[in-house]
Amino acid sequence: MIGTEITPGRPPATPPVTKRRRGSLTHPARTGMLLVAPAFLFTLALVVVPLGFAVYISLTNWPLIGHVKFVGFDNYKRIGQDTTFWHATLYTLLYTAIVTVPIFVLGYAMAVLVRSNRRGSVFFRTAVFLPYVIGLSTLSFITLLEVQPGTGAVNALLKFLGVTDGQTAWLVNAVPATAVICVLVIWAASGLTMMLLMAGMQAIPHEVYESADLDGAGWWAKELRVTLPLLRRTIALTLILSVIGSFLAFNQFYILTQGGPGTSTTTVVMWIYERAFVELHLGAATTLSLILVVVVGVISALQFFALRDED
Repeated sequence: MIGTEITPGRPPATPPVTKRRRGSLTHPARTGMLLVAPAFLFTLALVVVPLGFAVYISLTNWPLIGHVKFVGFDNYKRIGQDTTFWHATLYTLLYTAIVTVPIFVLGYAMAVLVRSNRRGSVFFRTAVFLPYVIGLSTLSFITLLEVQPGTGAVNALLKFLGVTDGQTAWLVNAVPATAVICVLVIWAASGLTMMLLMAGMQAIPHEVYESADLDGAGWWAKELRVTLPLLRRTIALTLILSVIGSFLAFNQFYILTQGGPGTSTTTVVMWIYERAFVELHLGAATTLSLILVVVVGVISALQFFALRDED
């Protein structure tokens, strides 16, 4: 080689390798840490620090007005005696069980209708997704007006059909009030489920369905053997969002029933609100909030495990 002196019997000289000191970072690693740093600081400031402060509040009596006193685990010990909290938990579980399956089934059925670009599918997607965009609080106020006895559109329609006399008070008893809220939530939330499932369906390669057609698969076979398995992750996402949203239900119950009659339609979040801003016990309310976080986390983990990919 030109410019390189090679001594016979010896290997050619190689440039010395600079050793990296222990603990030092390479340039790509430093770049990666700099890129991750904003998200890490954001999570630290808005998640980790408030969560740690919430744990501290749960160990105090912390009245909204007054002197703060450290009480240790007394708030946690008193949870077993809080009968309203356990009733609210059971009611929230019942409400979640009622609305989760219809939201998914209705959302899946509508996604099947609009996943292809047929004429009118864009209008149908917009109309179904519009209630979710409007918001559950606005829809709850509208529902409050429309279910009033004598003047609401619901009672007027039922009277026209000869079902009732038009004077039904839907929100004064637990069962009809729960039914009204469940119908409202299913109607409002199924649009988001439809959009998520439709996006997942459109991401499935068309060649997969062509292969199924060549094998002689019918529509039901393609849905069960092709679409549903390939939508496993999207289905997991929709179900987890639905369950978490149901556990955190507050607006519709507060607007329509305010937890009544009595505490028959009080959800967990409503009871936490009552403890914090009506009874002024922030320590006890924060304790219940942390318990709710743990319960929602466990349920979400179980859903992830049940709906995980086979590989």
